[in-house]
Amino acid sequence: MLRSQEEKIKGLYSIYPHVFSDERGYFFESFKASNYAAITNGLAFVQDNVSQSVKGTLRGLHFQTNPFAQGKLVQVLNGAVLDVAVDLRKSSPTYGEHFKMILSAENAVQLYIPPGFAHGFLALEDHTIFSYKCTAPYHHASEVCLRWDDPHLNIDWGLQQTPFLSAKDAAGLDFHSFQTPFE
Repeated sequence: MLRSQEEKIKGLYSIYPHVFSDERGYFFESFKASNYAAITNGLAFVQDNVSQSVKGTLRGLHFQTNPFAQGKLVQVLNGAVLDVAVDLRKSSPTYGEHFKMILSAENAVQLYIPPGFAHGFLALEDHTIFSYKCTAPYHHASEVCLRWDDPHLNIDWGLQQTPFLSAKDAAGLDFHSFQTPFE
């Protein structure tokens, strides 16, 4: 059993699984295809990924172009992140706007990010383990990275120091210097 809520950006859903807790710990159903079919608009998940990050690691803002555009169901298995999705759909009334929320192992909240969004996250704790199911396989030649600190996107990451970045993330494109491939 789960509860979902469409966020202010159409197609983006926060998902709240029912968590069963007692003195032994907790249990929840993290995925059941029939529960997610309406949220994903019938897209099937074909690849699972897991990353581990130290506190202060920022990954993103990533997306893949068509035909490898990915929808992602993301959740934190250990630790916590500030998760961010940016609407790249040109015809969307929220084009260029972002949504962010805290995902943690403690709150068990998931976020579904449909194709047509850039995605990134900041690890808020050491040993953060982040899981994401994808509706298309990873395809290196289709991957694009936007600047995490682009002034037009104006994302407040709440940083107290410079984040740990990969070379790819440090060299992300400016929002205005790319042509969105998404209608």
